[in-house]
Amino acid sequence: MTVGVLDVGCFSAHLVIVERDLMRPLVSHKVRLRLDRELSADGAISEAGIESLCTAVRAARKAAGDAPFLPFATSCVRDSANADEVMRTVSRRTGVELKVLSGKEEARLSYAAARHWFGWGAGPLVVLDVGGGTVELAAGDGAEPEHAVSLPLGARTLTRSGLTVTGMREEVRERIEAVFPRYDGARAVGCSKVFQQLARLAGDRRSASYATRQLRAKDLEKWIPRLARLSVRERAALPGISRHRARQSLAGAVVAEALMRATGHDVVDISPWSTKEGLLLNLVERSRRVASAA
Repeated sequence: MTVGVLDVGCFSAHLVIVERDLMRPLVSHKVRLRLDRELSADGAISEAGIESLCTAVRAARKAAGDAPFLPFATSCVRDSANADEVMRTVSRRTGVELKVLSGKEEARLSYAAARHWFGWGAGPLVVLDVGGGTVELAAGDGAEPEHAVSLPLGARTLTRSGLTVTGMREEVRERIEAVFPRYDGARAVGCSKVFQQLARLAGDRRSASYATRQLRAKDLEKWIPRLARLSVRERAALPGISRHRARQSLAGAVVAEALMRATGHDVVDISPWSTKEGLLLNLVERSRRVASAA
């Protein structure tokens, strides 16, 4: 038995099919996208962007063969000005109907993924997820988070906003502090490529408790002025900064640091699992319930 998801984001469409009982990847197929280059000033995805999305979805469908998968699109498609048109066109041209998750549901799934990765021994968790369009936060000490929120403060969003570094910091901290409670004593977990790449940039520190990377706010404070002085090309040459994310890497660092400060955490442990893996875990659990009922 297998379960699978197709994660359609700004930079890639990633198909993952896993063996149900082991979460072992059987298929991992990624097609590069650059939907950030295909967004108009009002946030609509261009016809060229829609066509590249259709091409990626067709390739994923072919790679999946007969294996079922759940296709979902993140904020780049979900929050685009022409989201309905994009999803109708993809469905008509590929036969695949994209689903969208709410930001709050993405936060819940990231929490589930982090909880599964670190286990019950990790205690209460505060899970931070920085995407391109939005940021998600979730916290709790059980299987489900007690609080889960999503705000349009992602790295791409703030890069396009034109705010200064100080302006970005203030915007993130004020809006987070207004809606998300402090969880003093909880373990902070950073999900998403943004946190993974920043951890590598800051020196690949390792947790004493877990075989995972860590990221410290004080390291980000040192790197943010350096990133601000560098060109996009120079940022792309740094360790951990991929070429396609280089333009928004400054905003990503500012958002990550502001999230940590706003939630009262100087250090985050990096989870390699996020929304996609949380959704896979949900599908695994649903499949098991169906099998048991049968």
